Amino acid sequence: MIELRSIDRHFQVGDQLVRALDGVTLTIADGEYVSIMGPSGSGKSTLLNVIGLLDRPTAGQYVLDGRETTDLGDDALADVRARRIGFIFQSFHLVPRLTAFENVELPMVLAGQAPAARRARTEEVLAALSLTDRSHHRPAQLSGGQRQRVAIARAMVMRPTVLLADEPTGNLDHVSGAEVLAALESLNAGGISLIVVTHDDEVAARSRRQIRMRDGRVVHDAPTPGAAG
Repeated sequence: MIELRSIDRHFQVGDQLVRALDGVTLTIADGEYVSIMGPSGSGKSTLLNVIGLLDRPTAGQYVLDGRETTDLGDDALADVRARRIGFIFQSFHLVPRLTAFENVELPMVLAGQAPAARRARTEEVLAALSLTDRSHHRPAQLSGGQRQRVAIARAMVMRPTVLLADEPTGNLDHVSGAEVLAALESLNAGGISLIVVTHDDEVAARSRRQIRMRDGRVVHDAPTPGAAG
């Protein structure tokens, strides 16, 4: 469960104080499917970065799966992030010289896991995302949709409890975008919490809960009309 309590994130830009997040309070239960929308500069990406432990709030409390994270040191924060949170970005962030298999395996290599365990888990997630026949291709040899599915597999390989996606279909055509969303939704159906930042109303309409932000504040938080569950 994600619990944000009166979260502020302020930046100093010259003489101006920018309130990227201003008193944000949210609870996101395990297994929820949430979209976050808002105009440019509304704070939605900053909110995702705070939830993902990539950025520290200026004030407030963030409790993740019952653990207060706000006062954790950098090493402890990195450990929680690696074990609990998966990230998917608009631009994929794959390592060009590595194959799909090696890109997916990389978080386990960095975590020092044994080769046999790495291979079994990598094969498992690639198969789950219909990528087994692309496992030895490098990113340049894959379509945009395939690259994003490799990025999803890499995000899932450490078995996170929360999956954060920042404009995951932004660089994709409609068909590839729909395939990527279906893959994310399948993972959500398996119990993982899915939080998607998007500017696309069609993408947001697929979630079960919609949050809208403006000027660093949550201005709308309600179930998606017609959403099941």
